[in-house]
Amino acid sequence: QVQLVESGGGLVQPGGSLRLSCAASGFTFRLYAMSWYRQAPGKERELVASIGSTHSTSYAASVKGRFTISRDNVKNTLYLQMNSLKPEDTAVYFCNRRNYGRDWGSGTRVTVSS
Repeated sequence: QVQLVESGGGLVQPGGSLRLSCAASGFTFRLYAMSWYRQAPGKERELVASIGSTHSTSYAASVKGRFTISRDNVKNTLYLQMNSLKPEDTAVYFCNRRNYGRDWGSGTRVTVSS
C-alpha cells in the first residue's frame, strides 16, 4: 500500500549539487513528518534531515548549511537539495515517514567523487 520512490541520485564531483525527490503514496502525506536517511557502504542507516507537517525542519550536524529538505503536499513529494557535496556524502539515500522502520523504498544512489 505505502510506496516511496526515490529519484535524482547520480555521480557528482566534490562541491557539486544534486536534488533528490521522493514520490509518496498510500497514506495521507500532508499529515506526516517526513525524513531523508542515508546508508553508506558498511555503515548503518543514518538520519539526514526531517520536515514536520507544519514545515519545521531539522538536520544532521554533518549536513547543516549544505542540505535543504522541503515538501510539496499537493504533489505528495519530498525533496532534498544537496549543495557543496563531499565524498563522505556518498551513500544510498532513502525517504520515509519519520520514525517508521518499515515500508522502505529502494533508495537512490549518490556518489561524490572526482
